[in-house]
Amino acid sequence: MYALLFTFKLGPNMRPAAEQIADQSFPGYKSMKGFKSATYIGDYESGEYAALSIWESKEDLDAATEIMRPKTEEALANIVKEPPVRKVYEVYEPK
Repeated sequence: MYALLFTFKLGPNMRPAAEQIADQSFPGYKSMKGFKSATYIGDYESGEYAALSIWESKEDLDAATEIMRPKTEEALANIVKEPPVRKVYEVYEPK
């Protein structure tokens, strides 16, 4: 399995905007091939947010990113304080 950690900074007092982005993106991811789960986290005082999604394969993750990236960039376009960061990790599950 693979994980995508997507981090972005909106600044303080932007919790409603961050939650709206999560609420709008989750159904899209949920319907995609290989999707396992998504968790959204935030530091509401600093305005730093992240989404961690888990995928069956790197190919599934890459396909989902190609579809969802333009939608996410559009949602963040006028409110993000610095460029978002995407990192892909291989998931290890302890035995």
